[in-house]
Amino acid sequence: MNTRRDILKGLVTLPLLGLTTGDVLAESSPEQDFDRDFFKELGVRSFINAAGTYTALTASLPHPEVIKAINYAALQYVKLEDLQDKVGERIAELLKCEGAMVTAGAASAITLGTAAVVTGGDSSKAERIPTDMTGMKTEVILQKNHRVGYDHAIRNCGVKIIEVETRKELEAAINEKTAMMWFLNANNFTGQIKDTEFVEIARKHKILTMNDCAADVPPVENLWKYTQMGFDLVCFSGGKGLRGPQSAGLLLGKKDLIVAARKNAPPNGNTVGRGMKVNKEEILGMLIALEVYLKRDHKADWILWENQIKHINDVVKSVSEVTPEIHVPEVANHVPSIRFRWDAKKIKITPDEAREALRNGHPSIETVGGSESLDITTWMMIPGEERIVAKRIKEILQLASR
Repeated sequence: MNTRRDILKGLVTLPLLGLTTGDVLAESSPEQDFDRDFFKELGVRSFINAAGTYTALTASLPHPEVIKAINYAALQYVKLEDLQDKVGERIAELLKCEGAMVTAGAASAITLGTAAVVTGGDSSKAERIPTDMTGMKTEVILQKNHRVGYDHAIRNCGVKIIEVETRKELEAAINEKTAMMWFLNANNFTGQIKDTEFVEIARKHKILTMNDCAADVPPVENLWKYTQMGFDLVCFSGGKGLRGPQSAGLLLGKKDLIVAARKNAPPNGNTVGRGMKVNKEEILGMLIALEVYLKRDHKADWILWENQIKHINDVVKSVSEVTPEIHVPEVANHVPSIRFRWDAKKIKITPDEAREALRNGHPSIETVGGSESLDITTWMMIPGEERIVAKRIKEILQLASR
């Protein structure tokens, strides 16, 4: 019987033209005809990604064109700032904004964007943050339910976070120390102040804004929606839905702020962003990832994901007492997904135990969800893997129902 590795080796020989999302995933699989199986040598297991683009699970597999660009850049020297200049110009053109830069992930974009706001691109101030904030504004306002752990990237710059919940509280919190208002796009529909109102308030009080859209592609139009809405800075992860280098990200926005952000980034040494190095391979790879993504047939991708989810649904729902729920998250990881719940009296396994059984099986399968459900996405799968996932879930739940 062919192993998954054998199947992948066959898939990587397919021509690139006309491939679907999953075909391209197969093309970019690391399990190609290498002389050594490095992960096996190290004792590290690879897995089917039925969870999504989580950093802990190494997010996504790059497009083949991205890998080619990385290999191209790896064999030549260029000046880092020259490359950032030209790539930034090209990305800004593609994404219909004033300025852009490639960062070391979305969190890096948040830190560098905050540094741009508080220093204004003044190199002497860039050398002093976060310990000496003399002459700089030191407060950043955000909604309480937008504070989910990523604000450490803001606090890296020595500023204080001010939490608010209502419009009245927000306007009352604005003062001469206010440097910026920060927004978490994933929580747009749960906060009391929505994106457009947030921007309107900021403009009224002449305060700069940043929107963290790390996992908010697809849909593709989000790449320019929020800069055009009026956010001064917008951040994206590069290695999630865009399928560029995982350790890359994007900072988009006003040209003067992008220039200021770069004053706080490598190759500048005495700055808060010095450790957030993004190399020539990632800078070029990020540009190519965007070019590829913008040219994709996004409707065809969506149909593929829907069909994969439907297959898993149809197979697993045949197990008695299982209740599937097909859904699409409103914001962040906005792709077809499925959630399974079951009667614990009839199927004697918890969702956590089912996840562990999937993880420890052959092949290993990673899923998500809490204590109440087993959750699946397919957009990071290679076509055909949805059949393996469906079969394994059904087997595990059937066994537990005996």
